[in-house]
Amino acid sequence: MFEGKTALITGAARGIGQAIALKLAAEGADLALCDLQADWLEETAGKAKELGRRVECYSVDVSKGDAVNETVKAVEKDFGKIDVLVNNAGITKDGLIMRMSEDDWDAVLNVNLKGTFLFTKAAMRGMMKQCAGSIVNIASIIGLMGNAGQANYAASKGGVIAFTKTVAKELSSRNVRCNAVAPGFIKTKMTDELPEEVQQKMLSMIPLARFGEPEDVADVVAFLAGKASSYVTGQVISTCGGMVM
Repeated sequence: MFEGKTALITGAARGIGQAIALKLAAEGADLALCDLQADWLEETAGKAKELGRRVECYSVDVSKGDAVNETVKAVEKDFGKIDVLVNNAGITKDGLIMRMSEDDWDAVLNVNLKGTFLFTKAAMRGMMKQCAGSIVNIASIIGLMGNAGQANYAASKGGVIAFTKTVAKELSSRNVRCNAVAPGFIKTKMTDELPEEVQQKMLSMIPLARFGEPEDVADVVAFLAGKASSYVTGQVISTCGGMVM
């Protein structure tokens, strides 16, 4: 599906980002993998190379405009073009609003929302010039429903959803599509650390009665990035087992 295509993925070192990278690689994409530290990407890169794909790793702080611009330029120089951009990099710094520090608010918004803006702005120029491209932003069902103790995260992911729809409207005339995936409770190292009672409470809210796997999200990303969704833009697909309907 993605033979001859280059996919740039942020936050690709582990979890959902790694699953997305390996799914796209398995379907033929060459990969530009981005994370805060390039050495974090060694596992993802190694597995992708075993699939016969070309892989390059880039160290970048997604919240820094100059760093993002330089990274995108480097990717375009190394690969010639960017066909798919997946804005996956994200962090959490949870806490009730009354106890949340300004620094914790800013940190989450800067990575999750500003980072998505910066990479989209930097990559869209090349996509507009080639009149082709697909941008997939990783949002969250928390951006749709909110969650106590996650005001900063909810605001950032709600912002990503609104941003996605705006980008879709601005770029549609150039045949560049932009969609979002809103994962629910996905099994990762981060969620595995949650107390058992919290996990069981979340499980009781999921109609499909199971937690999602990173590959469940990766499958939807591959759909939105590829030809099968050529008439889909500005949409948000919840990958949550029915938790949000």
